[in-house]
Parts: sequence; C-alpha cells; structure tokens
Amino acid sequence: MNTIIFDVDDTLYDQAKSFHITFIKMFGDILNNVEIDKLYKASRKHSEVLFDQSEKGEITQLEWQTGRIIAACQDFGIPVDFDKALEFHKTYVIEQQNITLFSEVEGLLDKLHTKGKQLAILTNGEEKHQAMKIKQLNLSKWFPEENIFISGTYGHAKPKREIFDIVEQRLELDPTETVYIGDNYEKDIVGAKQAGWKAIWMNHRKRKLPVESPIKPDKEVHSPEELVELFS
Repeated sequence: MNTIIFDVDDTLYDQAKSFHITFIKMFGDILNNVEIDKLYKASRKHSEVLFDQSEKGEITQLEWQTGRIIAACQDFGIPVDFDKALEFHKTYVIEQQNITLFSEVEGLLDKLHTKGKQLAILTNGEEKHQAMKIKQLNLSKWFPEENIFISGTYGHAKPKREIFDIVEQRLELDPTETVYIGDNYEKDIVGAKQAGWKAIWMNHRKRKLPVESPIKPDKEVHSPEELVELFS
C-alpha cells in the first residue's frame, strides 16, 4: 500500500482511559473498572447515533455531547441530568488533553514515515476539538497539515462517500493502493470499502461483526501489537 490513512479516536490512542478517569472524578467508586468499561462502550454506541443526528441538524452538538452520557447512564440505572452531563463532558474534554499514542503505533508511524509512505488522518468530529487531540498526540510529526482531514471542517462525516472523495482528490491517491485503519465498523470499515479502499479494522474492543452486513474488513486486528505485525 502506498497510502495509509488513520482514524484517531480509539485507533491511535486508548479513548477509554479518559472516560474512566472522568467517570471516577464525577461519580466516585459506584462502578468497578469492568463496569465502567461497559458503560464506556454503551456511551460510544449512543454517541454514534446522536452524532449522526447532529450531522443532520436534528439535534445540537451540545445535545450530542451531553446526550451520550445521559443515555449510557440510563442503561445502567444511574440518574444524570443535563447539568451533570455537561460537567461530565467538560471534564472529559480536559482529560483528553492528556492522551498519548499507543506506544506500538508510535513505532509503526516512525517505520511507515521512514519508508516514504503517504500518511493521512481522517477523523469525525468538531474541528477545534479534534485538532486539540491531534496536537496533543503530536501527529504533525508524521502527518503534514494538508494530510489531516476533520469531518467538521468539510461538513461531511464518515461513512458518507463525500468525505472519502475529498480525501482521495486532495491527496491524488490510488484507491487500490490505499488502506484505511479505524476502530468503528460502520463509520470506518463500511465507509472505506464503499470508497474502494482497503480497510483494516482496529477492533481492540472486540466488537462483533454485524452478521447481516455484506461488507467485511480486509484485515481485523485486536491490539496495537497485531496492527504493527501486519506491516512487518
């Protein structure tokens, strides 16, 4: 592959860590680590649904950001009002200023960069917030600014074909020589495959592949170590 494009959240770093720290700060020890991880997964599921609604203009961005934790906590019988959810979101954003790359991924980026591969980022989210994460992760070391694509900048989000087409045109890439790496099956794998790219599912949360879907990833890995091995 000549071009390798990465998602950011839960692909290049462990997004759950910030969530765990935030939850403990906000709620104390009412759940153990295993239960918090289940709550995190529930919040991501709700977040994807609400994000799509916000992209369509059906709800505000703030309703997406607060609604995902409200809905997840409801699943676990934890009462959360809007003010509590807003405080959770603000605390979570602060915690995300401490994120770090998976150490194995950092080595992989060094290797790919040295080999002269074209590297790019394609991530969903609000421009300012995603840019903050990209800066915190020091991704400019491997990804030039013109190779970083945030959905909020363009008004189109994965898995819509439009955002993949924008990346393809801007980078003048060959779809048959392009691979996309992401953790979300619906947004990342389906979107990339529909664009004619190869797709690697970074499934370290070990989610189940939807049995009804005809679209399959070209490769599936369950850890940063397995991802690195693919490029050995």
